[in-house]
Amino acid sequence: MTDIVDPATRSRMMAGIRGRDTKPELLIRSGLHRMGFRFRLHGKGLPGKPDMVFTSRSAVIEVRGCFWHGHDCPLFRWPATRPEFWREKIAANIARDARNRKALLKQGWRMAEVWECQIKGPRRTPVDGVLAELVDFLNSPTPFLSVGGSRTITVHQTP
Repeated sequence: MTDIVDPATRSRMMAGIRGRDTKPELLIRSGLHRMGFRFRLHGKGLPGKPDMVFTSRSAVIEVRGCFWHGHDCPLFRWPATRPEFWREKIAANIARDARNRKALLKQGWRMAEVWECQIKGPRRTPVDGVLAELVDFLNSPTPFLSVGGSRTITVHQTP
């Protein structure tokens, strides 16, 4: 399928997609803050600069976009244009996420990841349900939690 906009417009559109302060991230942050949890944002000294850092609980929360991080769910679809570029890009994101998760756990941090499809899309869970899972995680010694399943796509599968 041919792109409906010229390359310069598409480039400008893609450059405008934010990596932080996304709608799913803001929903989770505001919900946890209303519940009394305090955290720092985008921990600069930690691998991957996690979205939320709960220092007193040795925990971090990452809110992941299903497309950018290759989540195997209905929100992920391989782009029809420039397939080699996107396979390399998403494969690199998946590998970086795995390295950062391993480094954080090795440093003694507990980690939760929330997938975008849990907040929007056909498989979404009410935000209160997602928040309840995160509160249980924050109040437990659990080392890792993936809200929405940790399955990522296989980069070598055909579109």
